[in-house]
Amino acid sequence: MGLDATTTRKKLWALLGDIPSTFIPEVTVLSRTEYGMYSQEHISFKNGVGDTVYGYVLIPFSVPFTAPAILYHHVHGGKYHLGKEGMLIRRDNGFADGIMLVKAGFIVLAIDAYAFGERQTQGPAGEAESGAETELSLFKHFLWQGKTLWGMMLHDDLLALAYLRSRPDVDENRIGTTGMSLGGSRSTWVSALDTGIKATIPIAQLTRYQDFADSGNYRLHSVYYYVPAMLTSGIDMEHIVALSAPRYQHILIGDSDPLSPISGVHKIVNYARNIYGDTPFDVTIYEGVGHNYTNDMVKTMRDSFLKHL
Repeated sequence: MGLDATTTRKKLWALLGDIPSTFIPEVTVLSRTEYGMYSQEHISFKNGVGDTVYGYVLIPFSVPFTAPAILYHHVHGGKYHLGKEGMLIRRDNGFADGIMLVKAGFIVLAIDAYAFGERQTQGPAGEAESGAETELSLFKHFLWQGKTLWGMMLHDDLLALAYLRSRPDVDENRIGTTGMSLGGSRSTWVSALDTGIKATIPIAQLTRYQDFADSGNYRLHSVYYYVPAMLTSGIDMEHIVALSAPRYQHILIGDSDPLSPISGVHKIVNYARNIYGDTPFDVTIYEGVGHNYTNDMVKTMRDSFLKHL
């Protein structure tokens, strides 16, 4: 028997700290550029705590009235200069995720998380710090305020989702979320906290906290990942993953990923399958694959969204 979903969500919010309520932000379109099959909007919005969030919206020209949409979450990997730009750049696997998805007919939104992209100096020290320094300072700063960096990152993601849902060209009943590594965790948590997500595909990130702690490899996850009392809360990743039930989910993970010990992956999957029952829940575990985003993963992600959204 699984934990009660309402109770679990309340516990998650409590763990994240004093996080502001979600609202539909007022968005400013900074610029609009047209390409062969789609247009790109550069946007910004205030997040309610004095910070500005920057993002890109990709819109296919083929939208008749409304279209399905994807909230895309960028990676970490120490690539602070990229942020949302990452969905526009061709990866080693041969794909630029955002461009691939917009060409498949999806409206795609990606925002810069704290310390990334246009927000690299958006910390307590301003221009005196950038990237990793900003991230660490924000981690400390938010703790002093009774918040968490992870919770504030999710707050911005939920605002982005609220905006996406409010767009007249988006079918609010066909919104999915995906991302790799940091982006995978953001996808899982956002879907757990907001039931408006209809399909979730986390890639190369399925860390069961206790199993990861047992491995002793704390250095492998950046500081943003650590939430006070996570190990003593009675909640682990299997409960968070299961909160997306009965909405569609497809987990893509390598069996040799040190950030997601395979022992924990199996515990998560077994628990979630029990909660999902007969509703669609797919898991693809790649043999011999580490913390990578493979050619097959990206194509499977696209095809799963095409099928379920």
